[in-house]
Amino acid sequence: MFNKKKQPPIKSLIADGSQICGNITFTEGLRVDGEVVGDVNAKDGDTSLLVVSESAHIVGAICADHIVVNGSVKGPVHARLMLELQPKARIEGDVQYAALEMHQGALITGQLRPLLGDEAKPTLKLAANNL
Repeated sequence: MFNKKKQPPIKSLIADGSQICGNITFTEGLRVDGEVVGDVNAKDGDTSLLVVSESAHIVGAICADHIVVNGSVKGPVHARLMLELQPKARIEGDVQYAALEMHQGALITGQLRPLLGDEAKPTLKLAANNL
């Protein structure tokens, strides 16, 4: 799965307080702390990482190999390898994933659709609080 490969470095940042209107295509890693109104897609071919931080808001579709969400996304989410939903994640839209890790408190308003490759069942991991 994704952890067998080295994660790509985050080379781009949309800072808190920034707003981008339009579609974004990126390679390797992108961290969003600000607001994006448009689709955010990683190029196919190279391993990609998209981090949507707690302060981030995206209105549009997102697609990457590994997606970590702790902010809000209004639109469809397509995680080709792994989707991690942190406690403050809020997704309004359908979600496609190969593997899913969801922390307590994360919320999805939409359908969950596993991407079934050679496996009969998708990988699902529920994160527990370690108090």
